[in-house]
Amino acid sequence: MKKLIFCLNFLLLFVYQTESIGAAIVNPDQVYTYDQMMMDIKSLTRHYPEELEVKIIGRSTLGKEIPAIKLGKGEKNILFIGSHHGREWLTTNLLMKMLDAYTPAYKKGGTLFEYDVSVLDKVSIWFVPMLNPDGVTIQQQGIDKFPIVYKELLLDMNENDLNFKKWKANGIGIDLNRQYPAGWNEIEGDSDNVSYQFYKGNKPLEAKETDAMVRFTYEIDPSIAIAYHSSGRVLYWYYKNKSEFVNRDKKIAQKFSKMTGYELAEPPKHAVGGGYTDWFISEFNRPAFTAEISFQVNETSPPLYVLAEEWKRNRAIGLMMATEAVKLEK
Repeated sequence: MKKLIFCLNFLLLFVYQTESIGAAIVNPDQVYTYDQMMMDIKSLTRHYPEELEVKIIGRSTLGKEIPAIKLGKGEKNILFIGSHHGREWLTTNLLMKMLDAYTPAYKKGGTLFEYDVSVLDKVSIWFVPMLNPDGVTIQQQGIDKFPIVYKELLLDMNENDLNFKKWKANGIGIDLNRQYPAGWNEIEGDSDNVSYQFYKGNKPLEAKETDAMVRFTYEIDPSIAIAYHSSGRVLYWYYKNKSEFVNRDKKIAQKFSKMTGYELAEPPKHAVGGGYTDWFISEFNRPAFTAEISFQVNETSPPLYVLAEEWKRNRAIGLMMATEAVKLEK
């Protein structure tokens, strides 16, 4: 009987502790699809209606909704973006895990990863976990579910390769991170036509996804923006930053680098211009960072097992950036 009572008490304590800290809703340790993300967002908002707000910022080229999720009640905003590129969907896993960890901690109060979560009363975090749902779906699932005419188009853009693991572009062969206005005319190494990678389009913001991202950025007016990519564990922070802001932005970049172990770097020639953070820095004169997660992989998605290491490196970044945003003047 004593053993039974002990077991019951232990079970009740476990249940209480699980409820009090918030049981995980997101399982990022899988090939994380667009459909799974949308289901998880619905589940999160159902569990945390006071802490979360969801906004559909637009639709992809093939008609998928692009969600943004707001955590916090702060008047200031910071912005995190994942999966500009189809083969970089592990960044979605990372951001959804971050959202899943931060939300119950914010509801409970106190500290998380040594940061006071009440900072989210001053600075809200907006997550756009998957900007390119079409590209992610093509990379993860191939083309079996598409109509025959569209299959032929995709195969042509993929150099007639039936393996779509290298797919980087959106659903019609435009590279979204070459679509932003800053430096667009000077982009080098561009594909001549629609392709699985490196085609910048006929004009900036031609792609529905990037147009939606720019409109949303103006709407929320973020103090800091972070775009996650893969791979190489490199951190880009500089794009023609005005001289009066270089020291400010570099100091935050150094904190980011120290926390993650990512090497600080300036963009190589083939990546200059056209990127989201290039545009954000130019347009808003505020800090923006492109973080490349994972060890280097070539034209494919990083392996799932690397997420544990990337989470360890990045788990506090959202709270750190919110804390830095408090100090910034708009």
